[in-house]
Amino acid sequence: MAVTDKARADEAREAVVEAALGRLGLDAKARLLAGQDMWTLPALPEIGLKSLVMSDGPIGVRGVRWTADDPSVALPSPTALAAAWDPELARRAGGLLAQEARRKGVHVLLAPTVNLHRSPLGGRHFEAYSEDPCLTGAIGAGYVIGVQSGGVGTTVKHFVANDAETDRFTVDNLVCERALRELYLAPFEAIVEKARPWGIMTAYNKVNGTTMTEHHHLVDEVLRGEWGFDGINVSDWMAARDTVGAIGGGLDVAMPGPRTVYGAALAQAVRDGEVAETAVDAAVRRVLRLAARVGILDGAEPVVAEPPAPVDGEALAREIARRSLVLVRNENAALPLKPNGTVALIGAAARDARVLGGGSATVFPARIVSPLDGLTAALPEGTLTYTVGADPATELAVAARGFALEAVCRDAEGTVIGTRSAPGGLIQWMGSDLPDGVTHDTLHTVELTGTFTPRESGPHTFGIKGMGAFTLTVDGTPYFDEAQRPGKEDPFEAFFGAPVPRAEVELTAGRPVDVSLTHVVQLPDDIPMKVIAFALAHSAPRRDPDELISEAVEAARNADTAVVVVATTDRVESEGFDRTDLRLPGRQDDLVRAVAAANPNTVVVVNSGSPVELPWRDQVAAVLLSWFPGQEGGAALADVLTGAHEPGGRLPTTWGSLADAPVSQVTPAEGELSYTEGVFIGYRAWDRAGRTPSYPFGHGLGYTDWTYESLQLDGTTARVRLRNTGERAGREVVQVYVAPAEPGTHRPARWLAGFAGAQAGPGESVEVTVELPRRTFEVWDETAKSWAFVKGSYEITAGRSIADRRLAVPINV
Repeated sequence: MAVTDKARADEAREAVVEAALGRLGLDAKARLLAGQDMWTLPALPEIGLKSLVMSDGPIGVRGVRWTADDPSVALPSPTALAAAWDPELARRAGGLLAQEARRKGVHVLLAPTVNLHRSPLGGRHFEAYSEDPCLTGAIGAGYVIGVQSGGVGTTVKHFVANDAETDRFTVDNLVCERALRELYLAPFEAIVEKARPWGIMTAYNKVNGTTMTEHHHLVDEVLRGEWGFDGINVSDWMAARDTVGAIGGGLDVAMPGPRTVYGAALAQAVRDGEVAETAVDAAVRRVLRLAARVGILDGAEPVVAEPPAPVDGEALAREIARRSLVLVRNENAALPLKPNGTVALIGAAARDARVLGGGSATVFPARIVSPLDGLTAALPEGTLTYTVGADPATELAVAARGFALEAVCRDAEGTVIGTRSAPGGLIQWMGSDLPDGVTHDTLHTVELTGTFTPRESGPHTFGIKGMGAFTLTVDGTPYFDEAQRPGKEDPFEAFFGAPVPRAEVELTAGRPVDVSLTHVVQLPDDIPMKVIAFALAHSAPRRDPDELISEAVEAARNADTAVVVVATTDRVESEGFDRTDLRLPGRQDDLVRAVAAANPNTVVVVNSGSPVELPWRDQVAAVLLSWFPGQEGGAALADVLTGAHEPGGRLPTTWGSLADAPVSQVTPAEGELSYTEGVFIGYRAWDRAGRTPSYPFGHGLGYTDWTYESLQLDGTTARVRLRNTGERAGREVVQVYVAPAEPGTHRPARWLAGFAGAQAGPGESVEVTVELPRRTFEVWDETAKSWAFVKGSYEITAGRSIADRRLAVPINV
């Protein structure tokens, strides 16, 4: 669409918005700004407005139901997407998610997360892209463009400095203005400029004394004023705390409902003279603008009238996964695997794959391809063996494999009033999402009931996740019949808290037993949303760890190559809590050392969403980072291990030990968390501290070799020529860094200015260009409260990582 055509379309939508706004009374306007339930805003038929539906992302579209009955495509984690260093791939991912949203009747995706990896202990880092604002902004912009090109809105989150989970509802993050501007606000600013997002989500935390849902300076003056953002500002769920403070701080929508600080409370504040109705009008205008853009306001032409061509979700999930795999070590060309060689696959995560992170990013794919599945399909019959080796799970997990369950709802008299299938042991019913015929007024108990068929004989442990009164029965015997209390005062404890063991039962492999978990539903009247959330948890018999490792060692000794898959668990990486260390859980480090001692050709696949310590990394032949690889992760892993495709990823964040990490603090002191490191996080901080990480930012190997031939500057355009000097086609990520000649103590030694992908066949050369924007040479002047262009001498470098810089040229600006 030509610029003039787009401008006319925007003007036409604005005219419809203004006309609709003019027909609304105060009560209707205030009601529109408050969630009517967990995921939606109310319809206003009097102006032709349908209900606006929102849904969690960022790796899939869950819809309004949190259940495996409504499956979703599950893409790799955001850290994986960023590891591909390809904004165009991010755009394609967004396009697929728009397709999924349309299929599920969703108008707005609650994504992407563009907070930074300030500390490696951040429990939710798998849901964010990178430690670097330039890379984060580029990938986030691609994602937003992709989603919105499908006619679905985005809410870039969490604005701002929501970089850890500890005390996230109340923490006051103290961040100097320069660090805010140069680091934490920078990805949001870049996405607003490049992608024009239709929404943004404000965070739970405070920044410098003011809660983000009431932060007039950052929302109205910076986001809207300086940057020109014209979309909606929606609260994170349950983040809005004060009616007058929120509307004065630029918050448009308070979620979820029906109890919020808006609605009737906002209308009354206007009548009491505490809030100007013009402030309400401004918020309503932005909501109606969003409704017009997504096509749910009568008379307004949606931005995307015809959806783009359909996308093959499984194929794209597989492509993203293999392009995100980062090969950080490959001694003696251990990978790709030699044709027809024997492979010993080892690790619990190789069989029961962990493909996504815990928390609100969770979706339920229709299928999951594990590493065992992928390699079984890819390797010749008879060349692959499998052993467990070591189980990373040290706690119970939600009941899944072997369970056949349904949820039975009863009223206070015990009469069945509704049922719903339960593919797993998790119940999460929010708002009006209840089984047919069931209401909150009539519901008294929910029973998860069915059978469990164990695959191992021995003592099986059953437990409960959730709060309230429960009765647990296994094979006809009641084991628990009392109340379970929360471990901490957190409104999301039922979602993110640990399951509690309540029964140990001796079972026989292959013999089904009846299981039942009944929960008495008691929802206080004053809660902001009605949520029924609990789970039946289970763990199989725990075999002797030394025996399991011995079996793995024997299998490795008899194979040409040992492939060990190690992993974190959802009790290590999840929304709701931060990590306490960077170690792999269980005996996995011992497993790797033992296998490597038995077979020098050991390949380790690390299945984690963010950095873990690899104390054995120099003892193995190859290390491949798979992140949380999404539903097709096992197929993608087989593609890369066999050499059908090369690993395409580069590190979006530094990997190193916690002891060496320059920034690690995530726990507030007396409610405050001081970002005392200023602008020195990630590789900037490692450089400043003079420490060498395990693997540096930007690092990643492929299956071919590259020679960097020339770097030329044409003004502020860097032109890099490189040649594929290997024996197969490949893709290289050319990274351009800027280093001031005299950084002093207040500027990093160097920082990422831009990057570009290069593809070439054997012997071919290719040239890429990387623009160096003006901001590359600016710093935030806290005295003048503006950007200052820093003249002087700089070195522009091009290379493969922050530590592997191949070419350099000086520049004076």
